Amino acid sequence: MSPSAPSSSRLSLRHALPLLLAASFAPSVQAADLLTITQDALANSSSLNASRSTFRSTEAGQDVQRGDLLPQISATGSLYRSDSLESQHAAGGAGGGAAAGGSTSGQDYNGSSLGVNVTQVLFDASNWYQYQQSKKQVGQQALQLEIDQQQLLYDVSSAYFEILRAKEVLDAREAQSKAIGRQLEQAKEQFNVGLVAITDVNEAKAAYDSARAQLISARSDLQVSFEALERLTGKQYDSIDGLADDLPIASPKPATRDDWVNLAMTSSPSIRYAEAGVDVAKSSVDIARAGHLPTLNAYADYAYSDNDIDALRGHNENVEVGVQAKLPIYSGGSTSASVRQNTYSLESTQYDFEDQRRYTTQQVRSLFTQVVNDVESVDAQREAIVSSRSALEATRAGYEVGTRNIVDVLNAEQSLYESISNYADARYTYVTDLLQLRQQAGVLSLDVIRGTNQWLRDSKRVSLDLADTQRRGSPTDDIGARPTPPTP
Repeated sequence: MSPSAPSSSRLSLRHALPLLLAASFAPSVQAADLLTITQDALANSSSLNASRSTFRSTEAGQDVQRGDLLPQISATGSLYRSDSLESQHAAGGAGGGAAAGGSTSGQDYNGSSLGVNVTQVLFDASNWYQYQQSKKQVGQQALQLEIDQQQLLYDVSSAYFEILRAKEVLDAREAQSKAIGRQLEQAKEQFNVGLVAITDVNEAKAAYDSARAQLISARSDLQVSFEALERLTGKQYDSIDGLADDLPIASPKPATRDDWVNLAMTSSPSIRYAEAGVDVAKSSVDIARAGHLPTLNAYADYAYSDNDIDALRGHNENVEVGVQAKLPIYSGGSTSASVRQNTYSLESTQYDFEDQRRYTTQQVRSLFTQVVNDVESVDAQREAIVSSRSALEATRAGYEVGTRNIVDVLNAEQSLYESISNYADARYTYVTDLLQLRQQAGVLSLDVIRGTNQWLRDSKRVSLDLADTQRRGSPTDDIGARPTPPTP
């Protein structure tokens, strides 16, 4: 072994150590499917955890209000020492005689006292309505938590399928770039032997540059899509499972808009939240009106005191038990004003409730129509790929015999890959629109996500490592030579 070998080993270790440390502190990177990622989001989402904390805070507020209806016990005590000094002097005599004699006296003593007070509400309408309102607020906040959870389920699904959409668009752009690149090379060769003019080369070069620009944009979109998913879960994923080609594209069930609207009227947490807001506002009116009512409390007081004045021993005790009533007579009109204020607030929440019903109805109807249209759009886009492929083959044949020019061929190439991209877009739009329809109807749940997850395949996984994707092969690598539509 040469003398320099140990030194080389130390050098390698010195370079490897920072890499090992960096890897140990790097965020977790893993492959996952939609269900796994959704579960990660439910556990790690900062917005959902904030909603959970708000719900627990509201629950604690209910205990606070209940405490005002239960016995209130307080105790006071003191230990003290009293030092007093009294000085008296007689007034001086007439004619400026000597001052009369004076006397000074003082009295010091120690003392202690103890008091216990017990109060129990017998009748207090304001406290009672506040407690009832706090229970309604807990129920309303539970609905807000459900809204936030369903929103997170949709956001995660949308971000997940946006990655798959971006990857299929990227595949189409890569295949388009390769195909037009081959067309450019062919145009150059034909120009070199004098078969075509330089304008054909320039046209092909312009189309190739445009395709490269679209490819760069598609790569950026894929990376951004992965980062959007990371924000929702707090985790990184090096790859995710892809959507199966045989995903059924069918109209939603139930099969009519009215059925979906009726489902939303009973299941939508947004509608139920607005309705709960009306109940909370009614309680506020009751609380304000309770300001006109009397209150009645039972109480018991115990007082004990002791001191050693004049060296005497003993103590004083006092026990008082009674009922105290309080009747508000006039408070400057503030109670009546509070009733009016809360009545208007109640009207506002009633209008909000009606507005939410109308909004949800419109959303459900629109999304149902969109999903139905998505079904037809997927089928139309699939057929468009077949038509574009046939058009490209015919245009290429025409170009070879001189009846078509290179611009026609380039346009046909772009039309084919645009159709492939549109087909992918239509499929993922269908999936996300269907999930959003379920969300607006209030029936988007983890079970729905689990059902969607069954149509994901590890064999079609999408990786952020584009080099790894290329090694595994792109489904559109050979589509420029012999374009074939994806199997729906």
